[in-house]
Parts: sequence; structure tokens; C-alpha cells
Amino acid sequence: MVIPLNTPATGGALLVPYPAMLDVPHELVEHVSWLIYARRRELNSPWRKLGCFKQALLALAHLRKNETFAQLGAGFGVSEATAWRYVDEVLDVLASWAPGLHEALVGLGEGDFVIVDGTLIPTDRIAADEPYYSQKHKRHGMNVQVIARPDGTPLWFSRAAPGRTHDLTAARAHGIVQACLTRQILVLADRAYRGAGATVRTPYYGHRDLPEHYQQYNRDQARLRAPGERAFARLKSWRALQRARCSTRRIGRAVQAVHVLLTCDYTG
Repeated sequence: MVIPLNTPATGGALLVPYPAMLDVPHELVEHVSWLIYARRRELNSPWRKLGCFKQALLALAHLRKNETFAQLGAGFGVSEATAWRYVDEVLDVLASWAPGLHEALVGLGEGDFVIVDGTLIPTDRIAADEPYYSQKHKRHGMNVQVIARPDGTPLWFSRAAPGRTHDLTAARAHGIVQACLTRQILVLADRAYRGAGATVRTPYYGHRDLPEHYQQYNRDQARLRAPGERAFARLKSWRALQRARCSTRRIGRAVQAVHVLLTCDYTG
């Protein structure tokens, strides 16, 4: 961990390292380090300035705490460029283990239901900003869709689309509507998905003017959809996805990497 310290004597910023804790299980760091080790063996590139465990720790610190590459580099004794390269490599390794849409739906079928929702991953990359500006959220970012189990466990996260993309448009483009229709899986979604058809069920429009049984349906549907918010809450507990400073092209990989971290079995 490092903090910037303005020093009038040097006229610049000095990065001062200090001890810190990372709130992830030790077993998770070991699991990621084994994945890195396997990738190095595959590339026949066993030697790096940082060992597999330290590289895993560096990448997890970036995802969990959203520290800059300059801070990470100073804290781990490598250059800013090397820290960026190490994190990028770990994102690739983890994202390669993320399930595809059809793989995520294996075992589900008629009689099952899932929750579909969308969120915005905020970003400070606002040059060429119009495609990334979400009118709904009134900020720039990337649209990510999730398919979650009834208890909120994420099954699948989509690739990231520009923030102005409507949730229904994104769901159709990613193939969510068709994939769930093919398997006859009931989909519960909010009003943003109205008009999806197929097996997608959304609340009825209207408030007090709705018949009581429609209002009751909306209350029941909202109660069943509520756990879906946990999927995004867990995703954004990794602070790199609370406000992404990376290229918009890397956000999708970061989402997939965090999904693997949330669901991987490192106890074996």
C-alpha cells in the first residue's frame, strides 16, 4: 500500500509504502497464483520479477481496492508499466474461466426461473463520451447484464456495452432472451425489459389505478426479483468496478474476472 506525498523540496509526488491488509481469503490468493503458474508454464515463461503469489496479490489488490498502477508498482517494487502488465495478464487468466451464456444455463429448464437485470459500471473515461453516457443514471459508464439465481447468486455476466445501451436492447443483443426461451426458463425482470416477450415477465404499468390482483402480482414479482440486486452488490464490492479507471475495452474482462473470483472453488 502506498500514499502520494507532495514534497515541496522535490517539486513532485513521492510514493511512501506502508503496511496494509487485503480483505480476501489467503486461499483465494493461492488459487489465483496457481492459475498464474499454469499460464506461465503454458507460455514457457516461468521467470518474472514477481513470483506467482505476489503477482496474484498485486492483481487482487487492484481489483479489491482500486489503487492506481503507480501505487501498486511502488508497493510491490515494480514499475508502473510492469504493474499494469501483471494485472492485465491476471485479468486474462481469470476471464478465460468465466462461463459462457449457454454454459451458465446448463441444468436449468422448464419450471426454473432466473432474475435478469442491468447495471452501470461508472467510468471516468469521458472523451468521446456520448456513447457511454447513460440518461438513466446521468453519468458515463458501461452497461453490464446479469443472470442470477433466485437467491441472487450470479450465473453469468455479459460483456460490457456502452452506457447509453438500453437494458432490453442489451439483453437481446447478448442473446439472453432467446437462450432462456430455448430452455423454457422463466425470466423475472424490471420494467426496463417491457416488450421482451418470450419467457420474460415484467411488472404491470400503473399504480393505484391497477386492479388489486395486478398490484399483488407486482408486489410478488418485486419480492422475487429483489435478491438479484445482491449479484451487483457482490460485483461492486470489488472497488475497481465502483469507478473504473481503465479503458472501456477492459471493463468487460474485469467483470468476468471478478465473477470467477466470486464463484471459483478454491477449497479443494
